[in-house]
Amino acid sequence: MGVWDKFIVPPLISCACATKPIMKQREKVVPLAKGRVLELGCGSGTNFQFYRPDQIERLYALEPSPEMMKRAREAASGLGWAEQIEFLETGAECVPLEDASIDTVVITFVLCTIPDWAGALAEVRRVLKPGGKVLFSEHGLAPDQGVAKWQRRIEPIWKPLAGGCHLTRDACVMLRDSGFVMEDVHTMYLPSTPKIAGFVSWGEARAA
Repeated sequence: MGVWDKFIVPPLISCACATKPIMKQREKVVPLAKGRVLELGCGSGTNFQFYRPDQIERLYALEPSPEMMKRAREAASGLGWAEQIEFLETGAECVPLEDASIDTVVITFVLCTIPDWAGALAEVRRVLKPGGKVLFSEHGLAPDQGVAKWQRRIEPIWKPLAGGCHLTRDACVMLRDSGFVMEDVHTMYLPSTPKIAGFVSWGEARAA
């Protein structure tokens, strides 16, 4: 890991993922989480403030980056329900939880960066209980050809600077291709955000 990835990317991503428009997106899905919850890529713990601890039996906060995990632990220490959080310092491609053990999986602004997203979503299916759900909010490929063209042009430069973030992934397609059925999906361009990084989709999904 180079200097950029170790010292620059964590605070850069933490800041970018906590803008007002993105925080509003998080607030739409995270409070719906219930039971035993797995959050993929908890980052610096940005979502913690939106969980409803009275609905949470256990939150498994998964994050592969030691630098981001340190930030997440610090964020959790200021909560009144930190004892309900268990940190998993590992990648989403190999989740150290039992089959059919999770009620809700939370995925927010992380599918764009997971190297093996198909492997990660296969793990999500494995750990979800029958009837369990995925709550997601992700940015990605825009439906407008002009915007999408610029996303494809900029992505090779953007990706190494933004911690592996892809501009052209489509979260809904990825979930469907991984065997999930989409429910109550919404899309929009985030306000006050460049369109190349501001097209978002959010909603729920269940294993088919």
